[in-house]
Amino acid sequence: MPVIGLIKEGKVPSDNRVALTPKQCRYLLDQFPSWDIIVESSPNRCFKDKEYQKEGIKVVEDISAADILLGIKEVPKEQLIANKKYLFFSHTKKAQTYNRALFHVMIDKNITLIDYECLEHEDGQRLIGFGFFAGIVGAHNGMMAYGNRTKEFTLGRVKEVKDYMELVHTYFGLKLPNIKIAITGSGRVAHGILEIMNLMDLQQVEPDEYTTREYAYPVYVHLKGGDLYRHKTNNTYDRNDFHAHPENYHCLFNNYLKHTHILMNGIYWEPSIAPLFTMNDLKEDDFALTTIADITDDAHGSVPCNLGDSSSDDPVYGVNISTCEKTAPYIHNGIDVMAVGNLPNELPRDASRYFGEQLIKYVIPDLIKGGNKIIEGATMLDKGKLTQKFSYLEDYSKH
Repeated sequence: MPVIGLIKEGKVPSDNRVALTPKQCRYLLDQFPSWDIIVESSPNRCFKDKEYQKEGIKVVEDISAADILLGIKEVPKEQLIANKKYLFFSHTKKAQTYNRALFHVMIDKNITLIDYECLEHEDGQRLIGFGFFAGIVGAHNGMMAYGNRTKEFTLGRVKEVKDYMELVHTYFGLKLPNIKIAITGSGRVAHGILEIMNLMDLQQVEPDEYTTREYAYPVYVHLKGGDLYRHKTNNTYDRNDFHAHPENYHCLFNNYLKHTHILMNGIYWEPSIAPLFTMNDLKEDDFALTTIADITDDAHGSVPCNLGDSSSDDPVYGVNISTCEKTAPYIHNGIDVMAVGNLPNELPRDASRYFGEQLIKYVIPDLIKGGNKIIEGATMLDKGKLTQKFSYLEDYSKH
């Protein structure tokens, strides 16, 4: 009998999301009565132990009886159980130095690692994730920061509401000034941002109109890959070529800088991709940006003035446009940056429900049956051994 285990999140600061809700666990057991699901007791999870027990799910102190262990954030090294199959966001596919020691422990303990981030459709589109709710919360926080700076409107914190539906009700009657907002990206994060833009009654305009017209109402432009990048020699954009050779493309976001008050950044980034602008651009007289919600949140990445994570408790910091140093937010000669790494944690029950639905639809049944090409492509370690797809991490994997 296969046993699925929901682990207690151990990373600090604590994350209270979960891979499967109580009702989703019940659904799986009803659909697959030969399975078993156990839940490691946790005081921090957004769904309480009693909610799982109410659905007939066993809550345990020792999760080691599970064959497949589902988490969310990186599992602390000391919490890893040898010879198990884990699914979580490991943040190691880019050879992140801060998780190298974790990767080594997984190798030493013969762990099989399936990384949620690496579950992809054939065209490279991410299969599963919290991106939509990251976009929801990040867009709200970006608008909140602009309101705090300008004093033209006020928004509360997402984590003060019970759920997403209550958040929607907080936008009724909200009147925004005549601002221009640029949204980057085409995945789930961007979809979440667009949801908030529409709920706040902003009007979408085309890129050429955005840079040539003034409006008597708030507007946004949605910039995808082809709007943002051009090949350095032939001045074209080909999505497949861009993803294969991003170093051959330059960024066009400079065209939008002097027209944009708020940037909602949801674009994928890696070091070989040109940033949206440079730190020197901050010093230009026509640099109009005052607020950046860097929802992608790569420090010194597509947004160079992302100087590192902010926290959910204190989500916005300032960057001095002359010295490029971190400051308090909302001050003169500064730009405000929202760069929270665990945004969906502010709507944990909604985000967990959404995530679990994707897991059930695309992953768990096939995983129990032995896997498929998608799961194989997301398996970074197989019993402690680096898989062929991730052989580029050979140096990273060495002690």
